[in-house]
Amino acid sequence: MTGYARAQGGVPGISFSVEIKTVNARGLDVRMRMTPGYDALEGEIRRRIGKALARGSVTVNLNVDRDGEGGRVVVNHEALSAVLGALREISGTIDAQKPTLDGILGLKGVLEQHDAPLDADAEDRLQAAIYDAVDTALHDLRASRRAEGVHLGEILGTQVTEIARLRDLAAAHPGRSRDVLLARLKEQIADLLAANGGLNEDRLAQEALLLATKADIREELDRLSAHVASARALLGEGGPVGRKLDFLSQEFNREANTLCSKSNAVDLTAIGLDLKAVIDQFREQVQNLE
Repeated sequence: MTGYARAQGGVPGISFSVEIKTVNARGLDVRMRMTPGYDALEGEIRRRIGKALARGSVTVNLNVDRDGEGGRVVVNHEALSAVLGALREISGTIDAQKPTLDGILGLKGVLEQHDAPLDADAEDRLQAAIYDAVDTALHDLRASRRAEGVHLGEILGTQVTEIARLRDLAAAHPGRSRDVLLARLKEQIADLLAANGGLNEDRLAQEALLLATKADIREELDRLSAHVASARALLGEGGPVGRKLDFLSQEFNREANTLCSKSNAVDLTAIGLDLKAVIDQFREQVQNLE
């Protein structure tokens, strides 16, 4: 499910903001973007997200800013040595002016900004404030996703009702009547005899049973009814039911496919195809649900 929330806060001398964005995903995938130096908070933030959300691709941005200078600039000697070594290596092969000191120091990684360390009490207060902001953002995000879920639930409920209607339409189709099925079976047996007049009675009985089984869609209709009931129960229960409904959509599709393959009438096949179309729409919408 999609959603966005932002929270901000701070302690004396430091301000921060937390942004959480979610888009649709089959599982829960969390990606963190944090101001350097605050990686130690990632594990706890992930834990809180995992507790609050069950599904979605989640992006978390944590930006921390210090008021004023609050730190010092230091030379990264390892990076500087690498740059000087590269300059010595190419100095005789390229006709160019020698690099200036400010040019070398301006290269990324040569100079680093180190914030002045916080005392233990200030560090604890900052972490607690950041975690509170994460919880606030998650609360607002869940409220946004919940509102979207209500709307999606109405759409899914309408689609389940349409699946039930088409199921009942297939159940009432005249092609399922005993007389029609018997006539069709006799016709198929006659075709078998014409193709191979040497069929013995046992083989003929087996073929007749197989043809009758292929033409009978009662099991598919019963399972469709059971799946409709399960879908309505899940939609009524609320909460993170997206994965369960995703599985149920696969079961719906399996029964619709079998119904089409067993159909003995063009009209019944058309009902099966309409059923498959609604089930595909249902499955697509379920991907947006937590």
